Amino acid sequence: MRYGILIAGLLCGCAAAAGTGPAKLDCLSCHEDPAMIADNGAGKTKGLQVDPKTFHDSIHGALECAACHADVNDVPHDPAPKPVACETCHADQHSAYQKGIHGAAKAKGVAAVPGCTACHGDAHSIVPAADPKSKVSRANIPQTCGACHGVKFVMEGRGLSAQPFLSYEQSVHGKAVAAGSATAAVCTDCHGAHDILRASDPKSPIFKFNVPQTCGRCHEKIAQAYAPSVHGEALARGNWQSAGCTDCHGIHSIKSHLDPESSVASAALARTTCAQCHEGVRLSQEFGVASQRASSYMDSYHGLASKMGSAVVANCASCHGVHNIYRSADPRSTVNHANLAATCGQCHGGSSQRFALTKVHVGVPLSKDVGSLGAWWVRRVYLWLIALVIGGMLLHNGLLWQRQLRLRRRSPERTVERMNARQRLQHGLVLVSFIALAVTGFALKYPDSPLAWLLGSSDAVRRIGHRVAAVVLMGVGLYHLVYVAFSPEGRRLFRDFLPTLQDATDLKWNLLYHLGRRTERPRFGRFTYGEKVEYLSLLWGTLLMAMTGMVLWFKVGAAAWWTGAAVDIATAIHFYEAILAVLAIVVWHFYQVMFDPDVYPVDWAFWDGKITEERAKEHHPRAQEVPADAPPNDEAPQKEDRDREKGKPGK
Repeated sequence: MRYGILIAGLLCGCAAAAGTGPAKLDCLSCHEDPAMIADNGAGKTKGLQVDPKTFHDSIHGALECAACHADVNDVPHDPAPKPVACETCHADQHSAYQKGIHGAAKAKGVAAVPGCTACHGDAHSIVPAADPKSKVSRANIPQTCGACHGVKFVMEGRGLSAQPFLSYEQSVHGKAVAAGSATAAVCTDCHGAHDILRASDPKSPIFKFNVPQTCGRCHEKIAQAYAPSVHGEALARGNWQSAGCTDCHGIHSIKSHLDPESSVASAALARTTCAQCHEGVRLSQEFGVASQRASSYMDSYHGLASKMGSAVVANCASCHGVHNIYRSADPRSTVNHANLAATCGQCHGGSSQRFALTKVHVGVPLSKDVGSLGAWWVRRVYLWLIALVIGGMLLHNGLLWQRQLRLRRRSPERTVERMNARQRLQHGLVLVSFIALAVTGFALKYPDSPLAWLLGSSDAVRRIGHRVAAVVLMGVGLYHLVYVAFSPEGRRLFRDFLPTLQDATDLKWNLLYHLGRRTERPRFGRFTYGEKVEYLSLLWGTLLMAMTGMVLWFKVGAAAWWTGAAVDIATAIHFYEAILAVLAIVVWHFYQVMFDPDVYPVDWAFWDGKITEERAKEHHPRAQEVPADAPPNDEAPQKEDRDREKGKPGK
């Protein structure tokens, strides 16, 4: 019935515009015949083919052609008619369109801006919005808008993004529409139809202060609960920093609160959603709202349980409410003193008013009550107490430790040389540069870490210090290559570090000895299998870190020779090789030279190059049996060990 009235109105409204033109049947006699409008030989068609049935079923089907094509006065007609002016009949819609962002862009001459037919379809086939075939049928609106807003190259060509539309498709609204919902929000529900305005326009339904009313068209009860809340009242007063619907739920990517990826999922509230306002000092400085609400919650039992994946532990909304959040002093607030027992009782059955006094935000005082002030003083006293007690313990044990070091250094036992002066110098430079690289490198990667604080939180110290240490390490590496290539003792050192088959025997024997399956230690040579692996790993790791480090140091130059992907891969290698190297030094090397009971508290060979004869005979017996002028990796002791492994008597 209403569409009949609409058509009648169109007929009356367009009668004047129709004038005296050819009858519709005369027009269709040509435009429904493909042969009549075929290529005229000049590369152009003579006209537009119109399907008479489609046109008859369209919303314009009852009109005469001349009602829209007012400049056509005769059949045949030449030249071609001018574009139809939809505003002749649809003045209100056209006026609204001109005020919107699409109309404004078209007025500026922007190409390919959607007009009437882009959304409604060809004028000869437009059907009512209630028709499922209509492009502006409620179920089809997302696809109609997505024809532009969902195409990446189209949106990027206008300096925009297609992501909002793609996010909408995955949202609770988009999935509901795709599933056949006739009530879920579509694009026009939020943005409007013809008069689509920018979000920054106060008249836009998605302007920040208008969002609650826009969402309230569908979520009426929620809007009624939100309006008198602390957030709703602040937004009504013009406070930009107050949370509106989209601040918590998102804009296009709105998901169900049961979806783990939702911004209002239980685990996300304290971690991100509520924290974006209530963790920092912005609200504290401007409005006196307490900060550190999220971090203090995460330090509480509830927060720790949430981190561990609990799906039932209380979150922000469990105590403060969801949309109906009020100030704690408001009698309606669920965290008001009079209501706390009932609020806690939702989870803790039988909770009393005394139980409800337990603080949730334990990290900072909530008020000037006795409990909060008492906890603050206890925390302050204990921090000083911990510093004094533990500091005293460290001082006491440090004195004992240094005494043991001096006593071991003064031991009257005879010693043998393990490292000469040149080798100790190389080792010392590697030691200092490696530690400097580790500290400055991880401080660069994690600028808020204690390592960065140790360096004064100065980017210049971290950056320059890291590069200086790298130059020192690379310099030592180059010197070592010359040392092992041209120095006799260096060549022998390198050859003694090369793995042999005997190392496999030593590894097996050592494991069996420490498992109690052998009664004698393995008879290591100058270097054990572990020391050989350490040395070769140091050579390889230094080379790898130097190569990738130079790529990071001169990234612009490297990018000119390599692809961006190669630079990214070099960055990843540099970081993870650094982690591997530091862990290997701490877990393996520090044990060998510090925590091994045979050398504790420290092996002094790095300082004076000497170890006791007893340790040399016990841990490196084969090295003591080989004459100084014997060739490297002398086979005689190795053969004897292999014979002992087979059960044959040794010498």
